Parts: sequence; structure tokens; C-alpha cells
Amino acid sequence: MKLFSNKRKRTIFIITASVVLVVAIITGTAAGYLGDYYHAYDEAIDAFLPQSAIQKEENDNTIVFAPEGATKGLIFYPGGKVEYTAYIPLMQACAEKGILCVLVEMPFNLAVLDVNAADGIQNEYPEIEEWYIGGHSLGGSMAASYLADNAEDYEGLILLGSYSTADLSDTDLAVLSVFGSEDKVMNREKYQDNKSNLPSDFYEYIIDGGCHAYFGMYGAQNGDGMPTVTNEEQIHITVEKIVEIME
Repeated sequence: MKLFSNKRKRTIFIITASVVLVVAIITGTAAGYLGDYYHAYDEAIDAFLPQSAIQKEENDNTIVFAPEGATKGLIFYPGGKVEYTAYIPLMQACAEKGILCVLVEMPFNLAVLDVNAADGIQNEYPEIEEWYIGGHSLGGSMAASYLADNAEDYEGLILLGSYSTADLSDTDLAVLSVFGSEDKVMNREKYQDNKSNLPSDFYEYIIDGGCHAYFGMYGAQNGDGMPTVTNEEQIHITVEKIVEIME
């Protein structure tokens, strides 16, 4: 009986130790993955930003650029594993064109963890008459997924180096899809397959020489192509197209 008891204790110990080890490995792997992300290039951002009187408001999980008299608004979801402040130049440049921009911070820099981050933002700015939502890469896909249940509250969708896995083909949304000719990160096959999820009149623009990373300012991205335009040029081209689709 004592022998049986000792064997049972050893079995329980081995099982417990194995579970603890597995949990430790999973936790460590997850922590390593979530902690490894692209940081905003603060010096490049500071050099890019013009002197502007546009109000910049930082809340708990958003940065808002509110130009005076704005009637159009854009809620923006950052790319996966990219620090959201890397998109400040893009938002600032849009605001310079009269668009109120709300840049959203995502948990662990992954929009998939908070697809509904846009909830309630519109109510904070009743003066805005037309709302758009968009994002870069994973952020764009998650913004599109959010629209699947909220399309009636928005005028359009902005996809940057991204595509929609949600079916929005029957909506009246104005959709802009922009990506770089040298983008080697976005899956082109999936992009083509998911075009049918967008309204038939969606507008596609390919930036000649553009890459995946240059919608933000966070440096080169692993696996991306070699751009032949500058980071600043790609952002300015993108803003022009965003303004066009809103007009």
C-alpha cells in the first residue's frame, strides 16, 4: 500500500511539473513574441512633422488630431506589432488637409485583440458629419471586420497594404486600397482572392516604388521589398489618395 502511495505521489509530481514547464514555455514564448515589435522612429517623426497649430490630444489609448472646422473624421488602426505612434506623421498630414484623425493604440500592438476599439469614438465628436475607418496591414483588416457590423455608421474604408476578409461587397462604402509596388509583406494572393469582399467600385492605387512599412515611420520591416521612394513621399501620396476618396 505504501509502495502504491509513493508511485502515485511520483506520478502526480511528474504531471504537475510537466504542466508547470509547459505553461512556463508558453508564457515565455508569448511574452517574447508580444514584446518584439517595431518601434516608432521618433527622430524621423519629429523631422517630418510641420509646425502646426492643429490641436493634438492624447487620451488613454488614442491620439487625436483635430483641425478647426473639420467635418470628416478618420479612425485609424495601426499595423500588427507596430507601435501606434509610428503613424503620427500620416495622421498629422491628413489633419493638415482638414480631416479629424483618431489614432488608436492596440493591446500588445495587435488590432486583432481589440477589433471594436472604434466603439464610442464617434460620439465624442458630434461635429463630424462623415466618418471613415481604416488601418495598415492587420489594422486595416480588423477595421474592415469592424465595418461588417457597423457599416451604416461610416462613409468608407481605407486599406493600406491590407485587404478585407469580411464581406462588404453589398455595402455603399467608399473604399480605398493603397499598397506599394515593392511591398513584399502583404500576401498578394490573399489580396487578390479577397477583392470580391469589397464593393465593385472600390478604388485601388499602387504606389510606384512604395513598400509595406512606409505608411508609418518605424524603419524597415522584415521581408519587405526595397523602396525607391522616400518614407515622406509615400506618406504624402497616401494622404492625397485619402483626401480624394473622401471628396
